[in-house]
Amino acid sequence: MPVLHWVGKNKVVNHHHDVPFRLLEKQYSFKAKEGAPANSRKNRIIHGDNLEALKSLLPEFEGKVNCIYIDPPYNTGNEGWVYNDNVNDPKIKKWLGQVVGKEGEDLSRHDKWLCMMYPRLKLLHRLLADNGVIFVSIDDYEMFHLQLLLNEIFGLQNLIANLVWKRKAGGGDDSEHVATEHEYVLCYAKRKQLAKISRVLHESPAMTAKYNKIENGRRYYLERLDKTSLTYSNSMDFPIECPDGSFVSPPHPDPNNPTTSWRWSESTVKDRASELVFIREKKTNVWRIYTRTWEPLEGVTPRSLLVEKNFGRNRDGTQELDSILGPKTFNNPKPTKLLTHLMQMGASDKQSLVLDSFAGSGSTAHAVLKLNHEDGGNRRFILCEMMSYAETITAERVRRVMSGYGEGSKAVPGTGGSFDFYKVGPALFNEDKNLNEEIGVEVIKGYVAYTESIPAEKQFNTDNPVSPYALGATDTALFIFFYERARVTTLDIDFLATLKIKSLPVRPEQFVIYADKCALDKDFLYRHGITFKRIPRDITRF
Repeated sequence: MPVLHWVGKNKVVNHHHDVPFRLLEKQYSFKAKEGAPANSRKNRIIHGDNLEALKSLLPEFEGKVNCIYIDPPYNTGNEGWVYNDNVNDPKIKKWLGQVVGKEGEDLSRHDKWLCMMYPRLKLLHRLLADNGVIFVSIDDYEMFHLQLLLNEIFGLQNLIANLVWKRKAGGGDDSEHVATEHEYVLCYAKRKQLAKISRVLHESPAMTAKYNKIENGRRYYLERLDKTSLTYSNSMDFPIECPDGSFVSPPHPDPNNPTTSWRWSESTVKDRASELVFIREKKTNVWRIYTRTWEPLEGVTPRSLLVEKNFGRNRDGTQELDSILGPKTFNNPKPTKLLTHLMQMGASDKQSLVLDSFAGSGSTAHAVLKLNHEDGGNRRFILCEMMSYAETITAERVRRVMSGYGEGSKAVPGTGGSFDFYKVGPALFNEDKNLNEEIGVEVIKGYVAYTESIPAEKQFNTDNPVSPYALGATDTALFIFFYERARVTTLDIDFLATLKIKSLPVRPEQFVIYADKCALDKDFLYRHGITFKRIPRDITRF
């Protein structure tokens, strides 16, 4: 398979392994105001470098994210945006200098963009579930570079589709040669044979306009029960009882020449009475009888051309955000119409976990909450945003969407829900590669359990019967983390005697024991199936 090479690639291909694990420090929790509808809880907004934030999510969410949507910088060279679009933000430049070195000073903006994207996509790939999908918005500047990156990381065989979204219609020529009206949304799966790309409930404005009623997440339209036909049927002309006890028959403008009858027979009306809808016309005070016609539950197969108005345009996203936060808050946010459609495709499971690591103004969270509100789902979102507006724009938008915004006739009711706001905190390891002991023993133990691949359900609490130092047990091994901050710990016979192995239902075949020192020889360790691992801290200071 052809691969893309660029200046600095050799420095970033494996950089995701070197990104330090950092704590996610909870700053506050927000809950929609009282009276708001029920919606998902345990959502997260994380302020900090998304590379570090993604790495910090691995212990809890590796392989568990069902749908990823990202809208990364398009690298167009525009630097006047609040969302810096030239990968020249000081934080990114500092990172490039540290990772790529002096070579980074000569990078073109395309080299910089690729260096920035590669390790982030690698971590997103690890977070994505085996049946999950990722959507990435992009335009012509980096589209073909991006596709080669995704082919390399996700695999060409896992390409679902290259969606084309019509972001504007006519006018506003932005080129001296051709006015570009579209962008792309690349869609890849973790494992295509397992991917869940669902049918969608609507594709065209005509269908959206027709199926304009919503009930329990299903769309329907009302159709008059009476019909005018050239072949009048006397058996289909009978009175039907209305809610007030009165009766109504098909309307006959000319009683001597009836042409109108019901679409259903009398027996069908009795059998399907719950499907009838009675509406009294305000002007005439006459009852009209309708039937609900449901859109098929399986919906329609999604299309690669997102050109209809119901997918939204750039201006729709701008107008939507202006109505929430005020004018000129953020340039070119994606419309929730587009993102809701993508969520219908990739997060149809109502328990889906959705991740956006270039959160911007928070459109993805808005779409998730909106879709939950429509179909009763419990999808959760995780947003990561590096820029300083993570609190004032990203989180503020989500707060207002949950609780409601606008006034008078323009008031929009809240969707409900809650979220926790975090910031990327200190690293688990210092620059000298030793443990940062300031973070606390429980955090350290959790990290070690993750690196040893101990499933959450097999991890031990401190009060377990084996040992207060026991981390957990798999089917074949017991893991011990013999650590105390104030003293040097030593793996020796006396310590082994404290382990209550008999309390386990099955004796482990192997023992993995962390400590500062080991007083047992290699032969003893081998005979008893013990693997010793030295705790990475500078014990000379003790």
